Amino acid sequence: MHQEPLPQYLLSMTDAAIQTLLFDRRKKLKDRCIILGHHYQKDDVIIHADFVGDSLKLAKAATQYPDKQNIVFCGVHFMAETADILTSDKQRVALPELDAGCDMADMAKPADIEKAWHEVNALGIEHVIPVTYVNSSAAVKAFVGDHDGIVCTSGNADQIVRWALNRGQHVLFLPDQHLGRNVSKNVGLDPERDMLLWDPTKSLGGHNAENVKSSRVWLWKGHCPVHEEFTVAEIEDIRSRHPKMKIIVHPECSMAVCDLADAVGSTEKIIDTITSSPPGSEWAVGTEKNLVERLAKNLRDRTIVSLSPTPSVCSTMNKVTARHLAWILDELYQKNILRNQIKVEPAISASAKKALIRMMELS
Repeated sequence: MHQEPLPQYLLSMTDAAIQTLLFDRRKKLKDRCIILGHHYQKDDVIIHADFVGDSLKLAKAATQYPDKQNIVFCGVHFMAETADILTSDKQRVALPELDAGCDMADMAKPADIEKAWHEVNALGIEHVIPVTYVNSSAAVKAFVGDHDGIVCTSGNADQIVRWALNRGQHVLFLPDQHLGRNVSKNVGLDPERDMLLWDPTKSLGGHNAENVKSSRVWLWKGHCPVHEEFTVAEIEDIRSRHPKMKIIVHPECSMAVCDLADAVGSTEKIIDTITSSPPGSEWAVGTEKNLVERLAKNLRDRTIVSLSPTPSVCSTMNKVTARHLAWILDELYQKNILRNQIKVEPAISASAKKALIRMMELS
């Protein structure tokens, strides 16, 4: 499915008029609709969210309001899928812009994962536990659920990987190599001895059978384009110009960057850490531009800048605009039609839910 063009009347409205329409429709739909906004959304979208958070926090929030029939998820496709999986059949989930995907999630294709699994099985390797980052498609979560695996977030990944290593001889970590490497190092594994990078375009991920068998964690060759951009050179530059400034980065950054930072944490941890710091604190933040700028605007008694002089926004996340949100709400109010509904196939939903519930029960 691809996004259909927005109606001309919305395209011709001024930004101010769009905001007026949004405030009106949100008020009139308050009994029927809940709006969820991811931290990386632009301010003119996030201002209309009933809840703001990371992907899983928002999906959980939706489950707490079973009386809200319509859930509008201002995020990306895998987030809306997760919300649909976790909410009741009576609830409907919409994504304001259908082309808002996730580059990282797209790097783990179910067919490639199946191929890798068969290659491993052909070697006689047993006791493999698949772990997938929540930033993955419903189909990948379903594969993991059907193979006794589990989902993780950037906040609970250490705990989840420990669980997986205690249950199996090997862990297949999907789809973010950097999060997997950082977490595996955190739980005591050696990056050189115990981990390998699995390239799905190559036989056995680009390794020989001996290396595959001797490695505890196989890291899928995927990454977040935003977080991979942060570099060691940028940290060194900040340290030289602002020696008192603390550096905090997301664990989707490379291991070299995370090793040099003062703190590493999920989006929620980054927000909590900076918010709880004393006035006058100075922070360089290695995460998405919109979030960093929002923190700087809301916490003016602290110095908050991006770690990079040229920070990136999440281009796929920012495909959702105020006009797309206005279209969803106006159609729902005027015609009782929920556009852009995200509905996960029942069999995939059931299998993916197993992996999500395992995580929730554990953490």
